Amino acid sequence: MTTLGPVLRIVVAEDEAVIRLDLVEALREAGYDVLAAVGDGEAALEQIDQLRPDVTVVDIAMPGMDGLEVTRRAAERTAIVVLTAFGQRDLIDRATQAGAMGYLVKPIGPENLVPAIEIAAARWVAAHELKTEAADLARRLAERRDIDRAKGLLMAQGLTEEEAFAALRQRAMDARTTMGLVARDMIADQS
Repeated sequence: MTTLGPVLRIVVAEDEAVIRLDLVEALREAGYDVLAAVGDGEAALEQIDQLRPDVTVVDIAMPGMDGLEVTRRAAERTAIVVLTAFGQRDLIDRATQAGAMGYLVKPIGPENLVPAIEIAAARWVAAHELKTEAADLARRLAERRDIDRAKGLLMAQGLTEEEAFAALRQRAMDARTTMGLVARDMIADQS
């Protein structure tokens, strides 16, 4: 299960120094731990890689690497809240496709910043839990498929389905391993 700490850890990436300082102040006053505040996308990625923040607040329009590219590259490692001076639908869609979990239009105050941070963090955790569950389900389905194929191999040798299942189970117990691994080995031996 993916969880975040009791105090969210945040990196801020905003090229306008006054806005960056205002954001840091508002976030700290709201009780967040601001790990770093940077003015460009490259520095944002460096800080994300080094500090592993829970949330990154990133401006779309920055020199060099823009906020959308930062989002594309970092959305697997941190929840991203995108900031922009524009509320255009196309920009919102591009930010969402890049992996942003929140979107704020400037000017930004604590009344909209704090909810955006909290919602982005919660959405990021939920999305990663779903990915973990989906991967686990895919693994279990593949194991089930392998067991069914191995049962089929044993049934082709004259065993009933129940006998084939019991034989797989016994081999797994004897080898102190899973039925899935026994089934994969049987399938590999037949190839």
